This record gives sequence, C-alpha cells and structure tokens, in this order.
Amino acid sequence: MVKKKRRLRPSGRTLRNWIYAYIFLLPWLVGFFLLVLYTLERSFYFSRNIIRITPAGLVFIPHGWENYRDLLQNTFFIQNLVSFTIQSVLQTPVIVSFALIIAILLNGKIRLRGLFRGLFFLPVIIATGPVMNELAGIGAATVPAVNTAAIAGALSFLPPMVQTPVVNLFGQLIMILWNSGIQILIFLAALQKISTEQYEAAKIDGASGWECFWKITAPAIKPMVFLNAIYTVVWLATGGQNPVIDQLAFFMHSGHHGYGYASAAAWIYSGLVLLLLGVCWLLLREKKDKPSKYVKRLAKRNW
Repeated sequence: MVKKKRRLRPSGRTLRNWIYAYIFLLPWLVGFFLLVLYTLERSFYFSRNIIRITPAGLVFIPHGWENYRDLLQNTFFIQNLVSFTIQSVLQTPVIVSFALIIAILLNGKIRLRGLFRGLFFLPVIIATGPVMNELAGIGAATVPAVNTAAIAGALSFLPPMVQTPVVNLFGQLIMILWNSGIQILIFLAALQKISTEQYEAAKIDGASGWECFWKITAPAIKPMVFLNAIYTVVWLATGGQNPVIDQLAFFMHSGHHGYGYASAAAWIYSGLVLLLLGVCWLLLREKKDKPSKYVKRLAKRNW
C-alpha cells in the first residue's frame, strides 16, 4: 500500500498570527509600494535619459545605456567607488569589534553603568553631518599619538585610491568609534538575553572566561554581529564623510551631467552597496546544522 502524505493545515492560532503579522506590516508595505518603488522606477528611467530643465518643465532625451558606459570610464568615479569599498572593508570590522568589547564591559557589574551607556550613545544623537565635519576640521577626530604622515609615507607604494582609506582609518579613528552607539545598544540587548545560569554551569565544569565567550556568548550574539555589520555598511554608504555621496551631488547640480547622469551613478553605487551587503550575508549568515548520515538513515527507516 502506498502511504498518502498528509497535508499539514495551519491551525486557527497560526492563521490569526499570520493575519496580525500582515496587519502590522501593511503600513510599511503601503509606504514601500507608493514611495520607494515608484521612486526607484523614476530614478531608473532618469538614468537612461538626458534631462534638461526648461521653464516648461523637465525635457527627457532618450540616451540608452550611455550614462552607465560614461560612468564606467570616469576615472574619478571609479576611484571613489574603490576607496569606499576599501573603507567599508576596513572600518566595518573595527566598529563592530569595538562595539562588542564596549557592550561586554557595560554589561558587567560596574558603577555608573547607566551613565557610561548614555555617554557612548550620546554622539549618535548630537554628532550630525555638519557637527562631524566641524570636529574633523579642528582635529578632534584624530588621535594625537598617531602620525598619519608617517603612515602615509610607509604606504606610499600603494595607489592613492588604496592608500587614502587606510590612512583615513587611523586619521579618523575617534570619529569612527563615535558612531558605534547603535551597535553597542544592539549587542547589549543580545547579551542581556543570555541566561547567567549557563555561565555558572560552565564555570562549575571548569571553563575559563575565554571558553565561556566562544562557547556561550559568541553563538548567542552571532545574529547580532550580522545585523550590526549590515547596519555599519549602510551607515558608511550614506554617511557625510563618503566621497561618493559628494560626487553624486556634484553630478546632480552640474549642467553638463544633470539628473540622468547622477541617477545612473546612484544605481551603480547602489549595486556596489548591495554587493557588500551580500558578502556580509555570505560570511555571517546563520548556517543550519546538517544532520549526520546516521540520523538521515534512521529518519528514513522510521518513515
């Protein structure tokens, strides 16, 4: 006899949960389709046209993929893209690692813990783009003991688009760490969810603090590491210190290039950011444990 597979039907409680979930998602979905999706479509249409601003309105001249071809031959634009990529690769691990260390310290039993948490989160509130530019202008974003000129001289054999992000990492180290408040907050929330009984049981069995971190803390906060890496890449991609953002604004207000050229540049830049996010997903995604051959054979026999 051939066994008929049973169709699993969701229970009434599951259906209610799905309905509640879609109700809460509805405002976001409406906003996405009305605001984001329409804007993306118009931006892509702009990128394939030459746009002229006239007293009668915008005039669209079909230009095909020429804007994209011109941008891929633009040396300054390609250099800025490479510099942003290297900057993201260097700064993201530094910011996430610093946030994790500070979160572990703030999660411990120390005096004035709430005050220190507020101090680390305060720059996120007050350090906007103009404020950060002013602080960088007066040298408040650099470590006095770090000689950036010596670092630049030691890396003089590298091309400028590679050398500049490395030097900026040391030259703007304080500014980079100022923007780790959100990441610290996320790590703190994850650390506070870990039961202290797990650490107590591990210490009774003779585990050291280092072993507790790798066996208990690291697996528990791994999803938060992925989340913070994604947030950091997005923050770097939209930050005021990003040279690509300044170049996009220049393309938009330049009479020679215009909105079409800037839209094409924005799409190329967005593709690069999505590629970096995809790399983060490949490296930090939570992998499912594969059952062993014995477990598969046993499950097949029982079925």
